[in-house]
Amino acid sequence: MYVDGFVIACPRANKDKFIEHAKLGDSVFMDLGATRVVECWGDDVSEGKTTDFRMAVKAEDDEEVLFSWIEWPDKATRDAAMAKMTEWMEDPSKADPRMDPEKNPMPFDGKRLIFGGFMPIVELGGDQ
Repeated sequence: MYVDGFVIACPRANKDKFIEHAKLGDSVFMDLGATRVVECWGDDVSEGKTTDFRMAVKAEDDEEVLFSWIEWPDKATRDAAMAKMTEWMEDPSKADPRMDPEKNPMPFDGKRLIFGGFMPIVELGGDQ
């Protein structure tokens, strides 16, 4: 398995818009080989003294922190999906319409999104 993780700040007023955006956009990842996509709306996100999720994405008072991940069967599948998305950025005419910012605008500030790819090293429970 391979995991892409994301943390973003989204205006609380845009929660429903985010859900619609995610349902449409996340289906692209599934079509590109993801096995699971999880979007989580902050519910118990504590403030730290040195660092925390809110600081990481510079969340404002009217925003909530979201924590999301995409599970891939392996890194090769993920890398192929990211190559396809890079191709779409370079030539938007070839892009999947679900990723079109005009048709599916991001209801949050994408400049404050943080993400990375991760190789699981410990896993308990679930279907292993």
